[in-house]
Amino acid sequence: MTDGTDRPNSPQPDPAPGSGGYGFPPQTPNPYQSGPAQGQPAGGGFGPPPAQPEEPFHSPATAPMASPSTPDWQAMADATEAQQRKRRRLTIGIGALALVLVAGGAGFFVLNGSDDDPKDPPAVAASDSPSASGGPTSKGPDGSKNPEDDSPTVPGEPNLLRDRNGKMGIALGPGASLGELANRTEVRFKGAADSYAQGAEAAVDVTKSFTVSTRAYNVSESGPRMAVSQGDGDSYSFELGFEVVGGKKAWVFRVQTGDKGQAATAQQVVADNVDTTRQWALLTGTYDAEKKTIALWVDDKQAGQAQVSGVWAGPGPLQLGRARHHGIWSASWMGPLDHIRIFDQALGQEQITGLKNNKLGKTKPTHSWLI
Repeated sequence: MTDGTDRPNSPQPDPAPGSGGYGFPPQTPNPYQSGPAQGQPAGGGFGPPPAQPEEPFHSPATAPMASPSTPDWQAMADATEAQQRKRRRLTIGIGALALVLVAGGAGFFVLNGSDDDPKDPPAVAASDSPSASGGPTSKGPDGSKNPEDDSPTVPGEPNLLRDRNGKMGIALGPGASLGELANRTEVRFKGAADSYAQGAEAAVDVTKSFTVSTRAYNVSESGPRMAVSQGDGDSYSFELGFEVVGGKKAWVFRVQTGDKGQAATAQQVVADNVDTTRQWALLTGTYDAEKKTIALWVDDKQAGQAQVSGVWAGPGPLQLGRARHHGIWSASWMGPLDHIRIFDQALGQEQITGLKNNKLGKTKPTHSWLI
């Protein structure tokens, strides 16, 4: 597993005249020359985020990207296990109350064997939501659910996103932050070199069918801006996000079918007929290994599909808020993300609709964060 830091590489070569740049048809501007973003982001619920986010988004930095530090995954795992042991302590006493009515009288006796505060709320019913380590919900001796089971982060690790369906945490870079809202948590990116999040390993086996999905809110008018990608070598294996294609703002799902990130081996599907700026959208990319097709879905509508020879299994972990191109980090995301999910199958129309409505039924993701 690589540590996600930049490797010594020569700068990205200029595209051949008329080629259109990296993975695009002729006469298309080079998508990896990001222009200045307009406006400031905001956090919010479904719909535009609040007018005053915790930290305003700003235009991407032009300085070279800093080398991210590698998270101490073993220390994080040890801390999680220690936290779970503490939750198993007996915290609730047993009380009994008996009322005896005496026939022909008005006296009664009260027997109380508990010192618990009478204002304490009743125990919360247990659920099947995963624990911090990805297993079943942990319970106290009284059958109540531990409050930390609903935490978006690993207990004791406020900068490590908790995997609700697997065991892979995602560590936030120094320029990424969490936004706490009334009924959910989102991760916010500023469009800068240090604003990213990185998984402990690859979350997707790109040699097999898969689906990658996230709810995204883009505040940039220029691209590219990648919400989710995988790989830290010469190139990404796949990337999902926003960019300007043929002069139009578009959502894009792109895969690399050959090593070294050559333009001729990149295949993509775009959606350029929808609003891509300052609107929440559920972006979903699928790969069907049997049919050798990729597809892009916006909310629960398929934007299109393309035939591919396969997906190149490049080295490196899952990334949020950036992508790897020609050995350098680029395409920094600007805005919040949540509901990030990975599936080990190519979802169809019915399942994508269920994904949008948060009613997946028996279809379970292999990994999920900020749900």
